[in-house]
Amino acid sequence: MRRKDKEITDPDRKLEIIEQNKVCRLALSDDGHPYIIPLNYGYSFENGALTLYFHSAREGKKLDIIRKNNLACFEIDCDFGLIEGSDPCEYGYAYRSIIGTGRIVPADTPAEKRSALNRLMRHMTGSDEVYDFPEKALEAVAVYKMEVDAFTGKEKRL
Repeated sequence: MRRKDKEITDPDRKLEIIEQNKVCRLALSDDGHPYIIPLNYGYSFENGALTLYFHSAREGKKLDIIRKNNLACFEIDCDFGLIEGSDPCEYGYAYRSIIGTGRIVPADTPAEKRSALNRLMRHMTGSDEVYDFPEKALEAVAVYKMEVDAFTGKEKRL
């Protein structure tokens, strides 16, 4: 990271951004062409490893791309605000963000899907309720996870 003065190094502060937000942008490469999509997500952070969980229809462009190339990047951002200055060159914009890379792999077994969907539900609703998804529902949905290799945090405060 070029601007070390803006880097967030504390893992708890990075996880705070991940927890606070409900949408991440997933960047994929479709035969050398960028493809980015906003997605709701769930996550886990265990033994220093971040995993993001997603779900979607069982067919579509996103899954076609992932099947060809499962390398991906994600971005999450928040806490925006204009920083005013006395002249145009002093203006700026406040933010906090997380960017990471990794591989996307399917959650294929019913147990993996249930676990991933429960993490997604916990993150989206804030509830620790454990849902029992029927087999038919699990068969109808694609569930996948991003095993994050590395992620960084960056901020500019008001």
